[in-house]
Amino acid sequence: MDQCTGKNSWPELLGVKGETAVTTIECENPAVKAVIVKVGSMVTADFRCDRVRVWVDKAGIVAQIPSIG
Repeated sequence: MDQCTGKNSWPELLGVKGETAVTTIECENPAVKAVIVKVGSMVTADFRCDRVRVWVDKAGIVAQIPSIG
């Protein structure tokens, strides 16, 4: 993660609405695109400095700490 710029983890967003988390993340680090993903969904395993996955539960609440990757 050393090559990534800006803030890279958002533990304070655990438990908030997914849409709110996306807005906050993209505001705090304009170099990333945040995307909402439902817990249990299949995703690629590649690491990208410009992506933050926001894992949400069935209610749309952030279930895991969002971080670059």
